[in-house]
Amino acid sequence: RSLHNQRLYLAVFAAVLGNFSFGFALVYPSPVIPALEAHPSPALRLDQHTASWFGSVFTLGAAAGGLSAMLLNDRLGRKLSIMFSALPSAAGYALMAGAQGFGMLLLGRVLTGYAGGVTSASIPVYISEISHPGVRGMLGACPQLMAVLGSLILYALGKYLGLVLDWRWLAVAGEVPVLVMIVLLCFMPNSPRFLLSQGKEDEAMASLCWLRGSDTDYAQEYEQIKDSVRKQSQRVSCAEIKDPFIYKPLLIAVGMRFLQQLSGVTCVLVYLQPIFKKTSVILEPEYDAALVGLVRLFSVAIAAVSMDKAGRKILLFVSAGVMLVSNLTMGLYILFVPASQNSTIANKTLVSSANLPAEPTSYITLIPLLAAMFFIMGYAMGWGPITWLLMSEILPLKARGVASGLCVVVSWLTAFTLTQFFLRVVVAFGLEVPFLFFAIICAGNILFTGCCVPETKGRSLEQIEAFFRTGRRSFMR
Repeated sequence: RSLHNQRLYLAVFAAVLGNFSFGFALVYPSPVIPALEAHPSPALRLDQHTASWFGSVFTLGAAAGGLSAMLLNDRLGRKLSIMFSALPSAAGYALMAGAQGFGMLLLGRVLTGYAGGVTSASIPVYISEISHPGVRGMLGACPQLMAVLGSLILYALGKYLGLVLDWRWLAVAGEVPVLVMIVLLCFMPNSPRFLLSQGKEDEAMASLCWLRGSDTDYAQEYEQIKDSVRKQSQRVSCAEIKDPFIYKPLLIAVGMRFLQQLSGVTCVLVYLQPIFKKTSVILEPEYDAALVGLVRLFSVAIAAVSMDKAGRKILLFVSAGVMLVSNLTMGLYILFVPASQNSTIANKTLVSSANLPAEPTSYITLIPLLAAMFFIMGYAMGWGPITWLLMSEILPLKARGVASGLCVVVSWLTAFTLTQFFLRVVVAFGLEVPFLFFAIICAGNILFTGCCVPETKGRSLEQIEAFFRTGRRSFMR
């Protein structure tokens, strides 16, 4: 009966609205960069250098948000940390909506990135701690699902709202989910595990009763959680980091976040429309971006449904394999297909070519579109949602708040570095080089999954902790 308690799903929905805003803000430059490159005001007009900063500075803000989440998660709690992220998010959208110069645009991107970093570290932990083991995989995929939906809505608004309204209204639209999120979360409970770690036993019991339903056997689960929290009553110390119980799951979580970003997903999402414009696929770049967004949404939905049935590892293997083939296809297409066929103009440029006319001359230009679609499909089926889910599952309770923040910092510093150097590598060596590099990383993802990642399907957080504490796989059966 606890699996059908609607209150649990309402709490998850309220939290993942933060991921919707995050996905919206992440790809905000994709339709806005072409508009700002042609802006009549010199103060707002972007060139290749400023466009690179406009696209990448979001990830720098997200890294700062992840760093602060290391403190916020354990001091304020998971729910209040998510609510706190609404302040910088709303301020950032307001700055971009009313921007009079490039500085306001950058500050708005930093603030929305900071909010995204906080939610990236807090929402997966909150969901994993309130979810029933039987649906934790499905609910753990919801943050990625909502982030994809936010990106897709942004692409749609960029195409259709842009026909009648100024690009500033995209930032105004970003305020809506932020306001709805903070209102709904006011009525949601905090994580029972966090409340017990703060010594608030009555509140923790009430929270679990609300999440599972008063007519269910939640008392047994409460005692298991209480026993686990009692064993980890103190915060993790520097000396304890040497304990395999701490450092093994931490290295796995950080390694997955690092490899996820090195696979190139942030670069592809941020510069998706310019990439399509450069390779001159057979449709307009705006339609291509929306189509890729739909594929991404469909793929995450598949992952959400199958994660608790097929398991985490098999989806990670399939995901990395599809991304490998897609990146390799894109790189080889750009490298070997003559410019006369793929309509590539000035192979050493990317963002600036967004303003150049492109007339596809052959159906061979469907190849980069299909490659991008399968790349996003592969990412969304595994290495997108599962890395966030596993981060919140395998990290021990006493280190979960700090370690999840560290994972986000590593993730977004890597993303910032890649998005900054992506355009420079394209200028120096051509667009095919980064895609071939991403293909090599995806091969490494397959090896990492096989050697390091445990299967957590259907296991309680306490069983997973016991596995890392003892090293005995019997705890995972």
